[in-house]
Amino acid sequence: MGFVHTSVMPAEVFAYQNLKPGDVCVDCTLGGAGHAETTIQAILPGGTLIGIDQDHEAIANAKKVLHPFAENLLLVHDNFTCLSNILTRYGITGVNTIVLDLGFSLNQITQAGRGFSFHLNEPLDMRMDIRKELTARIIVNSFGEKELADLFFTFGEEKFSRRIARAIITQRQEHPVKTTRDLTRIILDSVPKSRAGSQKIHPATRVFQALRIAVNQELENLAMFMRQVPDLLVKGGRICVICFHSLEDRIVKQQLKAFEAVCTCPKELPRCVCNTQPTMKSIVKKPLTPTPQEMQANPMARSAKLRVAERI
Repeated sequence: MGFVHTSVMPAEVFAYQNLKPGDVCVDCTLGGAGHAETTIQAILPGGTLIGIDQDHEAIANAKKVLHPFAENLLLVHDNFTCLSNILTRYGITGVNTIVLDLGFSLNQITQAGRGFSFHLNEPLDMRMDIRKELTARIIVNSFGEKELADLFFTFGEEKFSRRIARAIITQRQEHPVKTTRDLTRIILDSVPKSRAGSQKIHPATRVFQALRIAVNQELENLAMFMRQVPDLLVKGGRICVICFHSLEDRIVKQQLKAFEAVCTCPKELPRCVCNTQPTMKSIVKKPLTPTPQEMQANPMARSAKLRVAERI
């Protein structure tokens, strides 16, 4: 079974890209190529879509889905943080739109076999790019108790991080924690039954999120990429970013706010000496969220937030 050909808030992303024939566009996270297909059709004739994904299976899927548009398509197996180098490689000085959908595809959760889901019994891997060395198994079996607790609390906002970390240390003294089932059992045994039953999400959700973020350096990569955005877009070019948890959204929100800043001089100075000029402006004041209809049809979209900004 191949990638599920869906995307989150497709109509909103399509509308806010403000596409026209001949545009040069980037889909930084191809996934099932849903956003990419609607984008490339709107920029024909003469347009170019650069599709990037660190998952080799997503690239292989995009080659099939977007085959009819091959002449207008560049597919790159890489991390989106390398976009500046990718554009330089192809002699492109700026792009009209960037789409960054930070969600996981259903394929990656249910079919990749890399341990992203606590509902399946798979090796503790969690690498989006299997060329990388660090895995969730390495973290779980080598980090100290405080390191694990801090990771679960910081990246997963897990209230029982210390109890879970202590239980992992105790368990691995007997044998390594190898699979998602091993880790899920430890978490379920660590979280008080009274609290586990009252949570809206599975008790393992936050720990699995924290490990995935750490393995793939998701927050560091996002922060690094967002700082580059004005230099990647042409004047009037737009970026659409879809986040799925508060840690991601905070990074995007704060960086866009910084791009909109004007004078940064101390208030006591009689006049501006910093000459700071805004480089971006937000197109939507508050992040957009999926419609109730979309959330019902696609529960994975329920936490999504879309922010849109334009180069000025």
